[in-house]
Amino acid sequence: MQLDDPAVLAEVRAVFDRYEAALMANRTEELDAIFWADPRTVRFGITEILYGHDAIRAFRASVRAYAQRVQRKVHIVAFGQDFAATHLEYERVGTGLVGRETKIMARMPEGWRVVSAHVSLLAQGDPGREMTR
Repeated sequence: MQLDDPAVLAEVRAVFDRYEAALMANRTEELDAIFWADPRTVRFGITEILYGHDAIRAFRASVRAYAQRVQRKVHIVAFGQDFAATHLEYERVGTGLVGRETKIMARMPEGWRVVSAHVSLLAQGDPGREMTR
């Protein structure tokens, strides 16, 4: 298995960037399209636990706007041609809160899709909040 094929990393980064832009603009249909449309898809958010694409879509439909964030660090690793993990360390604008987001992506017949995602915020006073960039 080839790790971190530059072409695969570029494809995954393009989906990652598309997702970030859609999230900041609350383009719900685009966000939904990036996730695998399957009951086995999972998204653990800051305040929600969602199993299945229908639950994820219903949650997104309830969101008026997402908290704006600034990327602090992006780390992507590709395993072969069809599987990758993205990791984002971010700061919520104007709050000082530090968050983390991991997405597991798989190449499907329709393109790269998020099959699992986990989002969390560090607690106030957590030493990870003071990490250098």
